Amino acid sequence: MEFCDECGSMMKPDDGNWVCGACGFEKPRDAEAEAGMVTTQGQVESEIVDTSDVSAEDMGPTTNATCPDCGNDRAFWDMKQIRSADESETRFFTCTACGHRWREDDH
Repeated sequence: MEFCDECGSMMKPDDGNWVCGACGFEKPRDAEAEAGMVTTQGQVESEIVDTSDVSAEDMGPTTNATCPDCGNDRAFWDMKQIRSADESETRFFTCTACGHRWREDDH
């Protein structure tokens, strides 16, 4: 992955150059530097973890949140920083009844 020297956006490879989709800045690709980059190609997905035998106390905190699938009013929750550091965290919910997962972002 390469980031633009001008605006900091992620660049995409285009033939022998890296091209910024945000500002159009281009720079030549460096095969030696790219050899050290980690990609998702060829990586194996991790196993799905079965939590059916885990007690509710071990699943983590719950809150009042209405499941969009079944209407249940309790959900496990956790927060993760998935955007840039100056953006708020994203809240993830898992319904305590049906296991449906959804997320909530601040706008």
